Amino acid sequence: MLEECSKKRGKSANGRAKMSESEYKLRIAQSLIGRGKVSRRDFIHLGLAAGLTVAASDQIFVTVARAQPQQGGFAKLGMAHGATTDSIDPAGYPDTFTQTAFLGAMSNGLTEVDAKGDIQPDLAESFESSNAAKTWVFKLRKGVTFHNGKNVTAEDVVTSMRYHMGADTKSAAKSLLESVSDINADGPETVVFTLNSGNADFPYIMSDYHFVIMPSVDGKADWGSGTRTGAFVLENFQPGVSAKLKRNPNYFKNGKPYLDEVEFIAITDLAARMAALSTGEVDYIGRADLKTLGMLKRNPKIEIIEVTGYGHYTLPMNVTMAPFDNPDVRMAMKWAINRQ
Repeated sequence: MLEECSKKRGKSANGRAKMSESEYKLRIAQSLIGRGKVSRRDFIHLGLAAGLTVAASDQIFVTVARAQPQQGGFAKLGMAHGATTDSIDPAGYPDTFTQTAFLGAMSNGLTEVDAKGDIQPDLAESFESSNAAKTWVFKLRKGVTFHNGKNVTAEDVVTSMRYHMGADTKSAAKSLLESVSDINADGPETVVFTLNSGNADFPYIMSDYHFVIMPSVDGKADWGSGTRTGAFVLENFQPGVSAKLKRNPNYFKNGKPYLDEVEFIAITDLAARMAALSTGEVDYIGRADLKTLGMLKRNPKIEIIEVTGYGHYTLPMNVTMAPFDNPDVRMAMKWAINRQ
């Protein structure tokens, strides 16, 4: 990561000279420490490369590490999406506003994808397959509760999944579960999925943002109450305007969340969104414009954080007609794309 970042540095807009490679890496390392991405040993090595003594490098590490997130506070997030048709119904979640507020902040699924792109248990404690990946068994974490205090059970998972299945469902994720022939609760903490055909990637499917776990009420998934399992509890929602959430004191992930409250604000106009960040009206914005990113970088109060997203773009080729009916053309396209 440090090597990649070092390629992006250059002369600033006000004509200041470039930093040396070692100085630049040291600055990047300081930023990564605050996000828990660099160890003390690695930072000391980088400090030595920049000409610092071991003691000086170690002191910088301690100083920056102490600046890691603290409990408490309130954050406002300026979102690029948001519409009056938005809903807390997980059958939809059409944009980043609903996906971030109602999944990322308010809900959990059985699994989640980590920063490296690997699948990890979330509400599930473990999962395993049998019968050539046609049968998947998910063991739930013990002691996890919904926002209303009710324990999460296998029956809640079954009704939540079935909400996205069947001829009458309006879920946008219906097709993802078409291979599921049956879902059953095997006791209060075990859910068994039976598939029509083997699928080694089924745990990844369970991380889809539609598949949040909701309480079962009278045999049906209760999405309308907004009761979920996530780090924050929904306090107020105005579609197309904002969603305000408060900290869940009983969240099952120890020490999280850091914030007491968070508010997602729909600012669909790019200029207005960037202005809101520059003036301090919001603490974060998504989807910054690359053309004016340099202006934000020159603001000492703003930090630009680049991360690898979960999205990916495909290039489907119709191999029944020219030019993609030619294998050499298809191979040339593959070589033209950096797939690493």
